[in-house]
Amino acid sequence: MRLPVFDDVLAARDLLASRLPATPMWSYPVLDEAAGASVFVKHENVQPTGAFKVRGGLTLLAGMTPEQRARGLVTYSTGNHAQSIAYACAEYGAPCTVVMPEGASEEKVRGTRGYGARVLLAGADMAEAQKAAEALSDEFLLVSPGDTPELMAGVGTAYLEIFEARDGLDAVIVPVGSGTGAAAACLVAAAVAPRCRVIAVQSASSPAAHDSWAAGHTVERPNRTVVEGLATGRGFELPQRLLRSRLAEFRLVSDEQIRTAQSVFATHAHTLAEGAGAAALAAVLAAPDDFAGQRIAVICTGGNAPKPEIAALA
Repeated sequence: MRLPVFDDVLAARDLLASRLPATPMWSYPVLDEAAGASVFVKHENVQPTGAFKVRGGLTLLAGMTPEQRARGLVTYSTGNHAQSIAYACAEYGAPCTVVMPEGASEEKVRGTRGYGARVLLAGADMAEAQKAAEALSDEFLLVSPGDTPELMAGVGTAYLEIFEARDGLDAVIVPVGSGTGAAAACLVAAAVAPRCRVIAVQSASSPAAHDSWAAGHTVERPNRTVVEGLATGRGFELPQRLLRSRLAEFRLVSDEQIRTAQSVFATHAHTLAEGAGAAALAAVLAAPDDFAGQRIAVICTGGNAPKPEIAALA
């Protein structure tokens, strides 16, 4: 696997310029008061697919040859990566097959099919969905959600926008499923904002990426979180290579703390965030003394909350 470099992120920005406008980054006085810090929210929930991963999907498809696109792609996902690849394949006229766990939310399955992808429901979790996708790799190009450099380069454009919009940030806090977002943040921060700490956060109920980073090699862990976007049971080698060398901190929060952060987003920032999209804010609210008085960016990575999560906000 080729490790992406900063020039890949710059190239991705050029590729995306005509397809995705920069997403807003706003602050909210009542959210600042609740957090005890100056919090800047990067609103990736307003992307056309409702999540940041569309940046990676479009970057990947833009760099493919016509022959590769004609062959078609297969990937596996709990939802947001699925919609990203489906959206990008629709934009570039490529066949798309996505394998999702049987328990994937109805909303994300419907959204993925809405872009013309064939959705196969297989297995109880991401690990089993991955096996089903790999079984189709002789027929289609297999796309790993975590170990594909083009996806990481595309995601990195969000962090270019963050650092261009706000100088002097003390920290950027990034939710982690596969880890592409946090790894991309590390890559960009090292190039343009080396004094800014990049802090990763994951559900304590599915700590594979956290434990891989702590161990110095990829590991598997029980995958018990109810937060779909964070529901991975293993570390991915490509993002881990960047996280090991550049990440400042890696924190764990509970699913309950994530649910609380979703409610705070709704009441204090007029924002519907899915669980993964609220994880960065959860890390701040869980340890306010650690961020008191600082200027921090939190990434609302997505707004694709299923019905039970929306109902719980009432």
